[in-house]
Amino acid sequence: MSSKTDQSLLQVILVDENDTPLGVMEKMEAHEKGLLHRAFSVFIFNSKAEMLLQQRAVDKYHSPDLWTNACCSHPQPGEDTADAAYRRLEEEMGFQTPISKAFSFIYKTSFDNGLTEHEYDHVFIGNYDGPILPNSLEVQDFRFISMNDLRSSLLNDPSQYTSWFKIAFPRLEEYLASATI
Repeated sequence: MSSKTDQSLLQVILVDENDTPLGVMEKMEAHEKGLLHRAFSVFIFNSKAEMLLQQRAVDKYHSPDLWTNACCSHPQPGEDTADAAYRRLEEEMGFQTPISKAFSFIYKTSFDNGLTEHEYDHVFIGNYDGPILPNSLEVQDFRFISMNDLRSSLLNDPSQYTSWFKIAFPRLEEYLASATI
C-alpha cells in the first residue's frame, strides 16, 4: 500500500500474550487503543556481518526520520507471518532473500501523537549482499553498520533509533551469540 489512506484501511490481527488470534481490527484503531497485535521485524546482515538499517521516511505516521531494522510491519488477516515478512522486505527495501524466524517478544510503547505500539513481534533474520532499491514512501535512507558501531551509537545517541529497535537489539545480540546463522 502506498498512501496514508491505504494504510488506514489495513487490518491487524489482535492476539493474546501467547500469540493466539483474538480477531482483527483496523490498524489505526488498534494503535489508538494500544491493543496487542501481531507484528514482525526483519533484520538483514551482509557477508561482513554488518546490519542493514533503514531510516524511516519523514511522512511515516509514527517514528519518522528514525533509524531501525531493515523492515517491520504487520501480517494481514489470513496471511502467514513469515510470508508477510518476506513480502514487506521486498515492498520496503526492494529485494528478496531467504529469512528465518529467530525469536519473538512483546513490547508496548506510546508516541507523542497519541498512538501506542503494543505488539507481539516475530523477529526474522537473513543475509543479503545485492542491490537495495528502497521504496521512498517507506524509507528515507539506508546503510550497513557493524554491530560494534551500532552498539556504540545506540548507547551514545539512542534518540535516533525507533523504540522497538532499542528493545529488539539486545535480544538479537543474545540470539546471535547462541545461534549459528
